[in-house]
Amino acid sequence: MKAMILAAGRGQRMMPLTQNMPKPMLKVAEKPLIEHHINNLKAAGITDIVINLAWQGDKIKDYFKDGSQFGVNILYSQEVEGGLETAGGIIEALPLLGDSFIVVNGDVYTDYDVSALMQLHLQPGEAHIVLIENPPHNPDGDFALSHLSAESQKYTFSGIGRYQADFFKGLTQGIRPLGPILREKLNEHLVSTELYIGQWDDIGTPERLNQLNTRLEA
Repeated sequence: MKAMILAAGRGQRMMPLTQNMPKPMLKVAEKPLIEHHINNLKAAGITDIVINLAWQGDKIKDYFKDGSQFGVNILYSQEVEGGLETAGGIIEALPLLGDSFIVVNGDVYTDYDVSALMQLHLQPGEAHIVLIENPPHNPDGDFALSHLSAESQKYTFSGIGRYQADFFKGLTQGIRPLGPILREKLNEHLVSTELYIGQWDDIGTPERLNQLNTRLEA
């Protein structure tokens, strides 16, 4: 199975740290954030990885190259300046991803074991996403658990999921966020969910990055 790491975002809220550096290359525990994802994927047995690039993407490519020195094989999906949003980036990279694949946001830090996603038996057109308890910056959450009503307690989308390629069938290339697609497909019972209680941090601001590094150093 292949995996995609979403790494094309501009990282405006991380300025000035992202003035000349893509957010996934910011250091967490003395390593680029995206390197933790690559190590986690490799530990789960996933060695074919696609990374999408836009803002300062050459910094990622120059550091990881073809991935061989990290024990993986990396292909890059180059996007237009400004990027294509989450779903747009996935759709652009579909020719590189195969029939079923895992996607991880490059700007989160987590110890979630993606090998659990590899064991799922998804039907054509389906997806499975991982939710987490709502962090302070998103108190209202994003999605209810799929076996409950849409009006139930909502949790936050972790940015981790597994998708069948034809989940995106009929969607044209271009700038396209993932959230509205997930909501529509949840209503059609094509998306299953799970709630993960464990290490997860969204590196959305310099303050959150500092807080995470302080905790990891403790």
